[in-house]
Amino acid sequence: MSTSRLEAFSDGVLAIIITVMVLELHVPEQDHFSDLWHDSGVGLLTYVLSFVYIGIYWNNHHHMFQIADYIDGSVLWANLHLLFWLSLYPFTTAWLDETKVALTPTIVYGVNLLAAAVAYYVLQLRMMRIPVTGPRLRDVVGNDLKGKLSPFIYLLGILLAFVEPWLGLIPFVVVALMWLVPDRRVERYLAAHQELTD
Repeated sequence: MSTSRLEAFSDGVLAIIITVMVLELHVPEQDHFSDLWHDSGVGLLTYVLSFVYIGIYWNNHHHMFQIADYIDGSVLWANLHLLFWLSLYPFTTAWLDETKVALTPTIVYGVNLLAAAVAYYVLQLRMMRIPVTGPRLRDVVGNDLKGKLSPFIYLLGILLAFVEPWLGLIPFVVVALMWLVPDRRVERYLAAHQELTD
C-alpha cells in the first residue's frame, strides 16, 4: 500500500501534539520579564525541549518514508505505536512543568523519551522487512551510531534524576542536540539514486 495516508496522518498527529503542548503553557500574571521567567520559565524550557524532540521525529520520519515505495500492515501498527508514545509528550511535559522538575515527573519524562526511541527503532525494523524498502533503508541507516547511543543516554538521564531531577534533564538535552546536527544520509542516498525521486 502507498505511504501517503500514513505520512499525512502522522503529520497531522504531530501538529496536534505541538498545539496541545503550547496550549499547556501558562501566561505570566504580570507584564515584566521577571514574571515571564517566574511564572512560565520552566514551562517554556520544557516546551522547547519537547518541541525539538517532536521536530526531530517529524524530520526523521519524513526522511525515512522518502525512500519507501510502499508499506504493509505491520508498518502501520509500528507507526501507531510510535505516535502513541509521542502523543504522551504533552502530558509528561506538562507534569514536568507543573512540578518544577520533580523526581517522578522527570523519570516519567525520561521513560517517555526512551519508549518513543524504541518505538521508532521498531518502526525502522518493520520497514527493513519490506522487500524493496528494506535494502534501501539498511543502506541509508548503516551502523546508526546516534540511534544506538540515544537509549543509553536516556537511561543515564533517568538514573541521574534519582541524584537530582535537574541533572536528569542534561542527558535528555544532549540527545536532542545530538540529533539536531544535520544528518545527510537520506539526501546523499537519494542524490545517488535519482530514480527514486523521479
